[in-house]
Amino acid sequence: MDALDRLYDSLDARPRPEDVATLVLDALPSLTDHEREIVLDATTHTWRWHGFSWMSDDFDRPVGAARQVAATRFLFGVDGGVVDVDDPISVLEFAAVVGSEINWDPARTDFLTDRLNREARASAGIDLPKRQYNRRFRMLRRLSAKASRMERARKRRGTTLFAAAGFAGAIDRDQFLADPDAACFIAYFTALRKLRREFVLGSRVNPFDLVAHVLFARCTARGGTDWPMIALACPTPDVLQRLRPEQLGSLLGRWSAATRAVATSLAALWQSSSIDKATMTVQHGVDSSTWNTLADTYNAARTGWIACLHAAGLTSLIDDAWPGKVMRVMPADLAEWHRNPGGGPHPDISVWSRLPLPWEVLDGTVGCSRAEVEAACREHRVEPEKSGWTVPRTRRAIAPGRPTPELVHGIAVSDPLWAMALRRAHALAQTEVIGGQDALD
Repeated sequence: MDALDRLYDSLDARPRPEDVATLVLDALPSLTDHEREIVLDATTHTWRWHGFSWMSDDFDRPVGAARQVAATRFLFGVDGGVVDVDDPISVLEFAAVVGSEINWDPARTDFLTDRLNREARASAGIDLPKRQYNRRFRMLRRLSAKASRMERARKRRGTTLFAAAGFAGAIDRDQFLADPDAACFIAYFTALRKLRREFVLGSRVNPFDLVAHVLFARCTARGGTDWPMIALACPTPDVLQRLRPEQLGSLLGRWSAATRAVATSLAALWQSSSIDKATMTVQHGVDSSTWNTLADTYNAARTGWIACLHAAGLTSLIDDAWPGKVMRVMPADLAEWHRNPGGGPHPDISVWSRLPLPWEVLDGTVGCSRAEVEAACREHRVEPEKSGWTVPRTRRAIAPGRPTPELVHGIAVSDPLWAMALRRAHALAQTEVIGGQDALD
């Protein structure tokens, strides 16, 4: 595979930005000497520890059903039938075909209530002893459950990717390969966005460093750049203003639909979770990972939606129903650690707790105007424009490049081998705060 093909594949993975920069050098032979020097400087981090990193270069992928399908084939004595063991729909179709031997209904898989009794089996022409029938029923039930787990894992992975890279996963390969400059920017920018969250007391690292700036400048310096493709991954005002009205309208619809879909999932999770809205803390045992993934996804979709509304001059359409952001949750002990330096809860949490729940605003259950959001922000000394409550954030100053940190439970560790040992030992790192960053002694 050439460099551009590998960059396209990186959209569906989690490579380090420095690894993407190495591919950029091969994909863009037309880089000027100055541009090449900047990108080359980023690639020097690739060879730390001889290129070894204990951090995975991919998001968790669903484990296929090869083992379950093989066991089902053996039990039912069937060899034929094409089945994609990594596709939950194909697995369910296989289960339905094989299960026709015992009149198995994929919608009725309860072992206690949905099995056929002796009379029903005889009526259906099933000439199997009860023990053999039960074994087949259990096997199909397990296969069905496996397909359901695969589907949940697939959706969870897709949600995680969307939160970090927007609609980049929907970009067509041919479209990506047709514009190398735009392709390299998208691949590098999304790699920065996909960096794991590091526990810090200050703000997060800006996902726009010097290499991203250089690649974006190449896109703006020439004609013919595929701006609609860039907007799928980077819906910032300086990108959206370059779209034609019909392109902007199409993108607006996609972000709007995504915002509402994720808000519906958040509403269901909120009902079943014990989250303190005033502090956004949770106790041990609560699935905070799912909430935080959905919150990140909602905020990314909402940001893209509002950015498109601003670019199109249509914010008046939602002035009377302005949904707020959704806050991430954290364990109570970590929240207390954040308070120790005297900072207290983040001001955004105070604004969030003051406003109606965003999904109730989106479905019309509760009203919340843009003026109310601005008033809540002023009440808690938050600037609504700069913090993204009412206006899409403008690009901050260009961040200096730095090596991708090796993390253990969100704590940066300098040695990847030490990090791997700590993780395998299930160690909880002891930290001290140095200049606003977490460091492990």
